[in-house]
Amino acid sequence: MKLYTALTRKALFASGGGDPEAAHHRTIRLLEEAGSTPRRRTALARVPRPTAPTTVFGIRFPNPVGLAAGMDKDAVAIPAWGALGFGFAEVGTVTWHAQPGNPQPRLFRAVASEGIVNRMGFNNRGAEAMAARLGALGPAPIPIGISLGKSKVTPVEDATEDYLNSLKVLLPYADYVAVNVSSPNTPGLRSLQDKGALDELLAALRGYTVSVAGPAGPVPLLVKIAPDLTDSAIAEVLEVCTARGVAGIIATNTTISRDGLAPADRHLAEEAGGLSGRPVHAMSVRTVAFVVKEAGESLPVVGVGGILDPDDASRMFDAGAKLVQLYTGFVYRGPGLIRGIVKRAR
Repeated sequence: MKLYTALTRKALFASGGGDPEAAHHRTIRLLEEAGSTPRRRTALARVPRPTAPTTVFGIRFPNPVGLAAGMDKDAVAIPAWGALGFGFAEVGTVTWHAQPGNPQPRLFRAVASEGIVNRMGFNNRGAEAMAARLGALGPAPIPIGISLGKSKVTPVEDATEDYLNSLKVLLPYADYVAVNVSSPNTPGLRSLQDKGALDELLAALRGYTVSVAGPAGPVPLLVKIAPDLTDSAIAEVLEVCTARGVAGIIATNTTISRDGLAPADRHLAEEAGGLSGRPVHAMSVRTVAFVVKEAGESLPVVGVGGILDPDDASRMFDAGAKLVQLYTGFVYRGPGLIRGIVKRAR
């Protein structure tokens, strides 16, 4: 991790003229190119990976550290994620309609706080385009989750059909499906965490997965929640998830709070969007612990939020998380963070 921080991260942060989104797109293009041919994919498959096998939601994971949604929005770099050491990757968030996302600039580094503020707005090429890519790729080298969101052009009252359309084309390629109702960057999306709206949405999505299930049973559905919910609101979400046969919870998404920003980053408090990284860690751990206390083993939890060293991951596991995911921590610490967490998890 020290070498990455001293050299690679410095070069990465300087690329694209210092623009975080330009650096992100350049990195994804390089990772996509690394797995762009059968020969290159074979070479990636030979890279040694950290192992600490675990089974959650009926899925066998080679290790419990996954890539969080938002990094590989269009599922273009899947062969590379396993080679970097991830035990699974969650792609997307993808929407039924292709969309450009919010106006730029929309991605900001809070370096002193080890955080990121983003208001990307689910920029992606659409569910059908992702399905075509996953179909052409063939079997993935690691388990793949697909994060679904609502298209911006779709009214909130029509959200169920929008999610369902995406689910129908992408389900054959998913080891699990994450239902993202907690991003702060699509107007009205977080209202889908309300009990009635969530119940309608999950009834339709779960009903479809059950109707097309094979001998192994339906593909697991997970729900990703915000760290800003009150305990009573989380309890209502868990009640709906349990009633509708949801397989697990992802805790948490980014926060709309700006608590925890270092003085050097306070100017970012004026930027709209979700804050990730170190400032959200304590909120996420608390949410994980609350979900585990309320739901027990019936809703296994994926812990995500501010994991920047193995100790942060240990706090997630100690709170009851069965798996963890990285996004901001991976940006700031690189692949060495994955190996450090897996080594401690063995």
